[in-house]
Amino acid sequence: MNTTPEPAKNPGDVAPPGTPGTGENVCTHCQGRGAMADGQPCPMCGGTGLVIAGIGGG
Repeated sequence: MNTTPEPAKNPGDVAPPGTPGTGENVCTHCQGRGAMADGQPCPMCGGTGLVIAGIGGG
């Protein structure tokens, strides 16, 4: 049984951080600002301005 906690995943992430075949990308919901127009943290990236996205295509 694996007791290692999984890295935090935000709603805009396609996979947890560190997943092979993924990498950081600018959040398109807040355009990388990490906050919405009203100053609240972006709900998609959790306020970081970055999301985990698939890379490579195929």
